[in-house]
Amino acid sequence: MSIKNLTLKEAREKLGAKQDELGKIFEEAKSDDGYDFRQVKCLGEGLDSIAVAEKVKALNSEADELAQHAEKLEEAEYAAKGYNMREKAYNRPPMPGASDRDQRGQFGAKSLGQTVAEEKSYQQWAEKGAGGGISFSYDEMWPSDMLAKGAQFDTLGTKSLMSRTAGYAPESIRQPGFVEGVTRPIQLLDIIPMFRTGQAAIKYMEETTRVHGAAARAEGAAYAESQFAFTEKSTPVEKITDSVPVTDEQLEDVPMMEGYIDSRLTFGLRQKLDSMCLVGDGLAPNLRGLKNVAGIQTQAKGADPTMDAFFKAMTKIRLVGRAIPTHHVMHPLDWQDIRLTRTADGIYIFGSPTEAGPERLWGLPVVQQDADAQGAAYTGSFQPQWVSLFEKKGVDIQIGFVGTQFAEGKRTVRGDTRFALAWFRPAAFCEVDLLA
Repeated sequence: MSIKNLTLKEAREKLGAKQDELGKIFEEAKSDDGYDFRQVKCLGEGLDSIAVAEKVKALNSEADELAQHAEKLEEAEYAAKGYNMREKAYNRPPMPGASDRDQRGQFGAKSLGQTVAEEKSYQQWAEKGAGGGISFSYDEMWPSDMLAKGAQFDTLGTKSLMSRTAGYAPESIRQPGFVEGVTRPIQLLDIIPMFRTGQAAIKYMEETTRVHGAAARAEGAAYAESQFAFTEKSTPVEKITDSVPVTDEQLEDVPMMEGYIDSRLTFGLRQKLDSMCLVGDGLAPNLRGLKNVAGIQTQAKGADPTMDAFFKAMTKIRLVGRAIPTHHVMHPLDWQDIRLTRTADGIYIFGSPTEAGPERLWGLPVVQQDADAQGAAYTGSFQPQWVSLFEKKGVDIQIGFVGTQFAEGKRTVRGDTRFALAWFRPAAFCEVDLLA
C-alpha cells in the first residue's frame, strides 16, 4: 500500500517499525570513533559498510516520508477538532435575555410554555372547561432546546443601571506568549571540552611519578636512571534528572505546552550540569566541580590589586601546572570591580563608559558566573588534555504515568541526562581567593 493511502494509525505504526530497525543498526554500528557499519549483523551476514549505508539511507528516507505523512494527517485531525469546537459554539442556544433569533439568523426554539399556549388543541380544550387530560408531542424540538429556552428570562423594563460592573463586562484578549521567569543562564559549559562515551565510568592512567635522571656520564660509566610510574584513575558517569506533573487537558488543549515543558526540562538539566561543573561536591551522585577538586592551586589576593592576583595565578599554572592558561572565571560583581577600575585622575583603564570594552584580563577571556559566591574566582587551562566532560547520553524526555495518575487524568513529563567530568591535571587550575 502506498504511504499516501495510510491512515494516521498505520503511518505511526510503520514509522515506529522503521525507527526500531534504524535504532538496531545504529546500536550495532556504534563505536568509540563514531559508527562502524561493518559491525552491523541485523541486516544479514557478509554486508559491507556501503551496502549497510545504502540500506540506512533508504530506511531513513522512508521514515522521513512516513513522518511527513503522519504530520499532515495530524494537522488534518487537529483541524477537524477545531471545526467541531466551532460548530458547538455556532449552534449553541441563545443567551438568556437575547432575541428569538440565534446566530444563524433563524428563529430560536420557543419555550415549552409558549409552545403549549399557542397550540390550537390546547386552546380548544381550555375553552371547553379543561376537563379530562390532554397530551402533546413535539418531535421536531430537541429536549436541550426546551431546557435552554426555559432558562431564559426577560430583562427588559428593569430599573438597574447598565454599567460595566452591573451589566455586560467588556472582553479583554490576552497577549500571545508569556514573560519568562528569571533564572541563571548557562555560563560555564561553553569553555569545557565535551566528548561522547559509552562507558559507565571514565578510567584513565595518570603519570604520578616522573623523575628525569638524565645526566652527563664519562665513557664506560653507568647510565643515569629516570623514574616513571602510573596510577589508574576513575570518574563515574552520573545521572541528572527532573520531572513535572501535568494534566491531560493541559497537554492536549495548549498546542505549545508539550514543547514548552520539553525545552524547560532540557534547560534545567543543562543548568544543573553547568552549576555542578563549578561547585559540585563530588559525593555520589553529584559530579565533582572545579571548586572541590583536590590538587588545584590557590592564590590569595592579599594586599595586591585584584588584577595582580589573577596574573600570579596564571604564573602558577605555567610554572607548577606546566599548562597554558586559557580563561578566567569569576562572579559578575568581581568583574564589575575590575571593569570600573580608574586611574588617579578618573580615567577608566578598561575603556570609556561609552564603549562595551573587552571582557578580557591579561589577554584571557573572562567568563562571568554566579554559581559560586562573590570573591571566589578561578583561572585555568580549559583544554581537553587537562579537563573533559563526557556525555553518556543526551537529554532524554519521556511522558508516562506515575502512581494513580492514570485514574486522575494526569501524566508526568520527565527528563534525564548522564555525564562524567574528569579533571586530568588539577595543577592546571588555580582558585583565586579575592577575600583573603
